[in-house]
Amino acid sequence: MDIELRGVAAAQGWPAPGCRCASCGRLRAAGVRHEPFTAALDGVALEDLPRTDVPGGYEVLAPGGGRALVAAGPGARPEPSAGVEYEAVLLDMAGSPDHLGHLRRVGAVTPGTRVVAVHLDHRLSSPSELERRTAFWNRPEHGPFRTLLLGGSRSGKSAEAELRLAACPDVLYIATGPVRDDDPEWAGRVAAHRLRRPAWWRTAETTDLAGALAAATGPVLVDGIGTWLAAAMSETDAWQEPSRVEPLVDGLVAAWRGTAARVVAVSDEVGLSLVPTTASGRAFRDVLGRANQRLAAESEEAALVVAGRVMELR
Repeated sequence: MDIELRGVAAAQGWPAPGCRCASCGRLRAAGVRHEPFTAALDGVALEDLPRTDVPGGYEVLAPGGGRALVAAGPGARPEPSAGVEYEAVLLDMAGSPDHLGHLRRVGAVTPGTRVVAVHLDHRLSSPSELERRTAFWNRPEHGPFRTLLLGGSRSGKSAEAELRLAACPDVLYIATGPVRDDDPEWAGRVAAHRLRRPAWWRTAETTDLAGALAAATGPVLVDGIGTWLAAAMSETDAWQEPSRVEPLVDGLVAAWRGTAARVVAVSDEVGLSLVPTTASGRAFRDVLGRANQRLAAESEEAALVVAGRVMELR
């Protein structure tokens, strides 16, 4: 199927007329404008092709016989017809990248399906940000491939980790933090994370992170290394004698190096804040800082997330 994109933006175009947001401002300053979405398949305009409406969009049949699934607009999540494998899907990847994971999960999108992002607008900071994300979403599902994401509190590191795996059909989310039923604030954080994740992702609450990495083969998200280390230090009574936790850290690094999974792990960057005032706080900072270095050295990718923006670490 030959796809000619004559416009890729949402209905008002990108930048949107009169919009003062930073995304539209950048494009306007650069003299760039993306026209509203329209396309041709095998040389025939989309609106002239045989169409079947589906929830969230429509299917079209190209002159060459291939089928395409098209999102109706920003936020739309077109549902596939039963048993159909599409030659192309034209989706709102700016707002609903996890819908691609759903389509892959049900078999409507295969490795041979062409995935095209349409209805683009200022939900993206820039076209280059879409390119950055598309590289993650087109990556093979299986590993080994390791990504370490570092950041401070509320930096956006967990959201970035989820974004990188959003288009996968099946993800194992490993939560290493303790269950705190008596802490409403902590329960709220956990609930917010769950709502942000696709419903079909599996969740494992465990501190046996080395064992989980050894057993995994597909996409895995670990959130996070800092909470795992806190549990490990309590388990080994290492708060006053940090050397006691080193065998567990060694085991984690070995499992990270040897995993067959495509794994994205979140960890706290602890080297940029004030020196902790307690011996136990300094011990945790030092052990986690060294563990981050060792994990980064065994990672294909590492990045620092600051104020929701990502800096790749080379």
